[in-house]
Amino acid sequence: MGTSLKNARFLIESRLADAARGDADACYDLGMVYSSGAAGMGIDLIEAHKWFNLAAVAGSEAAKDCRRDIAEDMSAREIATAQAAARAFLVSTQRRAA
Repeated sequence: MGTSLKNARFLIESRLADAARGDADACYDLGMVYSSGAAGMGIDLIEAHKWFNLAAVAGSEAAKDCRRDIAEDMSAREIATAQAAARAFLVSTQRRAA
């Protein structure tokens, strides 16, 4: 694995840890990674929607806009899948915090 890919993976892992603590900026950053295919992740609109949704719930207005924009390119089933994934993430992080 190249150095830049290792750095990208480390950045994503650190943002995941921050997101698990409810950091809206981390969730937004993850949404940007998945919506743009940055860090070698490839574009995944379901994952992007999930992270933008989590950031929006945490109060990010920018995430609300991004979520709305990518939803235009998604099917109702894809949006439902992303929403279910966001709920599952919230449940899993609340369980760990308890």
